[in-house]
Amino acid sequence: MDFLLGSEDDDGPPRRRQPGSRSQQRRSRRRRKRQRRKGFAATVFAVVIITGVLGGAGYYGFNLVRGVMVPKDFAGPGTGEVTVEIKEGATASDVAEMLADEGVVASARAFVNAIGAAGKSASLQPGEYVLRKGMPAAEAVTLLDPKKRVLNQLTIREGLRLSKIFDELSTATGKPVDEFKKASRSDLGLPPYAKGRLEGFAFPATYEISPKLSAQDILTKMVDRFNQAAEHADLEGQAKQLGVSPRQIIIVASIVQAEAGNVQDMPKVARVIYNRLGRNPPMNLAMDSTVMYGLDKYGISASNADLRSTSPYNTYKRPGLPPGPISNPGDHAIDAALHPADGNWLWFVTTDPKRGITKFTDNESDFIKIRDEFNRNNG
Repeated sequence: MDFLLGSEDDDGPPRRRQPGSRSQQRRSRRRRKRQRRKGFAATVFAVVIITGVLGGAGYYGFNLVRGVMVPKDFAGPGTGEVTVEIKEGATASDVAEMLADEGVVASARAFVNAIGAAGKSASLQPGEYVLRKGMPAAEAVTLLDPKKRVLNQLTIREGLRLSKIFDELSTATGKPVDEFKKASRSDLGLPPYAKGRLEGFAFPATYEISPKLSAQDILTKMVDRFNQAAEHADLEGQAKQLGVSPRQIIIVASIVQAEAGNVQDMPKVARVIYNRLGRNPPMNLAMDSTVMYGLDKYGISASNADLRSTSPYNTYKRPGLPPGPISNPGDHAIDAALHPADGNWLWFVTTDPKRGITKFTDNESDFIKIRDEFNRNNG
């Protein structure tokens, strides 16, 4: 009779009839369906809530990341003008912070990114630049081109006295001459053999002078340039080989600078100085340039009255070198003092100053002849 009641597989246990009536079974099925629908709705609601939370977090997270990856930057062209200064040795990060503090760029990171993208991180040069407040970082990078620096170029010529240099610096900067005189007595980085005096060590060259530089800053730049030239020439080592001091070399170079008619004659003028000092007994230098310096006068020929001067720079009366340099020599004069020409000359006369013609001799009678030639040429 099993086939009438329904049967299971031979291996499984016999199926039992569900307890209760058919109506109860139907109610039970409807109740389970309602529970499943509620569970599904709850699941959908939970998914919506979680999605919303994650979406909001993602939005704020995206903005946060974007704020880090894409820093604040100004969009407009900017307004007004602001002069900024890049200090010596400043890095791109240093400049970025300075520009942000000045209100030129919206953020330091924007500038760092912009200058990195332009490949100019290593091309920043010290100086002053005119920019605008509230400008895009990329435009700020273009205005920091070294060619757009705010500066005055001043060329200090070889052989100028310090007093004349002060005049030219005053004219170029608008600062009083007294300000440069006072600054010359401050710590400028002079070498020990300068003995604290700037004359002879304000190196002639072309300098970039910005409005913000003080008188001391400018003179320090000139001394720094002298120290570079001295190191390049091995001034101390070469002076030692000649058996003289570095200070004596600069004194000789200053006379050479003042006396030589042209660069080619400088080593010969230096040789005349060394030949006179090396005679036994030594011969007075008898240089008009030193006499004129001691009298604070200019000219290529001292008068008889000038030669009676009691100044320590009167090398007609006083033996040896003068007590200090009489001008600020350049590279050529220093090189001539370190490497004098070979020769026995004891006299020289610039017979034609306009054309820079100088004649040399080791014979006093010949010297008198070329001296007379100078007098005829100069009335």
